[in-house]
Amino acid sequence: MYYRRTLTEAQINQQLLGTVLTTPLWWIVLVSLLGIVVAGAVGAVGWMINQGLGVTGLRQPVFWGFFITNFIFWVGISHAGVMISAILRLSQAEWRRPMVRAAETMTVFALMASLAMPLVHAGRPWRIFYWVFPYDWARGIWPDVRSPLVWDPIAITTYLTSSMLFVYTALIPDLAIIRDRSTGWRRSVYGALSLGWHGNPRQWKIQGFAGILLSALILPVFVSVHSIVSWDFSVSLVPSWHVTIFAPYFVIGAVHSGVSAVVTLMIIMRKLYKLENFIWEEHIDALARLLMVVALAWMFLFWLDLVFALWLREEQEITVWMLRMFEPPWSWLFFLFFMFSFVIPVPLWMFRRVRRSFTWMLWTSLLVNFGMFLERFLIIVPALMRKGPQTFTYATYRPSPVEFTIIFGTIALVCFLLLIFSKFFPLIPLWEEKEGQLLIDHVKVGNVYVPALVKEH
Repeated sequence: MYYRRTLTEAQINQQLLGTVLTTPLWWIVLVSLLGIVVAGAVGAVGWMINQGLGVTGLRQPVFWGFFITNFIFWVGISHAGVMISAILRLSQAEWRRPMVRAAETMTVFALMASLAMPLVHAGRPWRIFYWVFPYDWARGIWPDVRSPLVWDPIAITTYLTSSMLFVYTALIPDLAIIRDRSTGWRRSVYGALSLGWHGNPRQWKIQGFAGILLSALILPVFVSVHSIVSWDFSVSLVPSWHVTIFAPYFVIGAVHSGVSAVVTLMIIMRKLYKLENFIWEEHIDALARLLMVVALAWMFLFWLDLVFALWLREEQEITVWMLRMFEPPWSWLFFLFFMFSFVIPVPLWMFRRVRRSFTWMLWTSLLVNFGMFLERFLIIVPALMRKGPQTFTYATYRPSPVEFTIIFGTIALVCFLLLIFSKFFPLIPLWEEKEGQLLIDHVKVGNVYVPALVKEH
């Protein structure tokens, strides 16, 4: 029988602060490549602003396309941080420890990417602020405060602010550790960021209370953000959009894609940063079990969305669904979305060998996110194509190379920011791992603490 040996505090510090205190060659190469992709996307945005939205595939009545699809996708990815960190922290799930920091950080960067999409989609980014804030002191013309153009920025900005505070609160003890191992200007910077942390009992008590309090306070924001995004559709009169099921349907779909993104991130982190001692098969197995439950709930709500459309027997509603499911090329995309999001991954996750395989979990999680991107795309475009009963309002949509460049640029931007973050801060919380090591060493049985054994790879 083999057992994983526990790590000392010095070993945890050495392994988790590797890229913070040193700069490996692979990090420089990856940051450079991702920076080039991001620069290309910025160039595409500049070209689009100069030439106008005509360089995209957007045409009336299909006025939403890849940009809004990407906006919804990244808002969904951002739900991973709260699901993994806040909810599992409140439920005291021990297996959350190595993944909370990365999930919370991905939440912040995904929200930044999502906020960029409406600005790009507007075509004239400097004008969107007028419509976002319902005040015009000069002319006395106030945009409608009931518009989603006002709801979305308020909800996402609130979520972004609370998520950044959540990340920073949990980061303070680790900042103090880096401060004590740094010299010169780095010591001064980390000293200021650590807020005078010395790890006395009072500071630990306040930090723990703040973590629980923020976890509880952020949960309503977690539910409301994607609900408000869904209301962008529900408050309209576009066929297949004005349905009451959209709020929970969007929230569960966001959790499905977000947790899958965490699985992808953890597996890649484990390989790049050599975190085999911290990210185990048990962690990926637990995430896969969570994904099975979430996927089943999402499929139930997807089925309700379809049933509601058929139950009403409205011609336009049924026409949109027939277009999605049976008319190429939308039927091909619908088939891929359904297979990638549910049919392929969920049965595979039922097998323990798949759940504990990093290779299998990497590919299935990537399939889920590709499928969920297609799902958001299929919600938007076919419904707008059949906007009205008049045949002259029918139109199609084909994304242009400019849109593809910008979409890939947002993916590169999130990865780029994660790598930059990992250069200055550890992606796995040191203090969480040290606390977890104590629980590995000893388990309380009745009133007695006995040594605990943990299976080794």
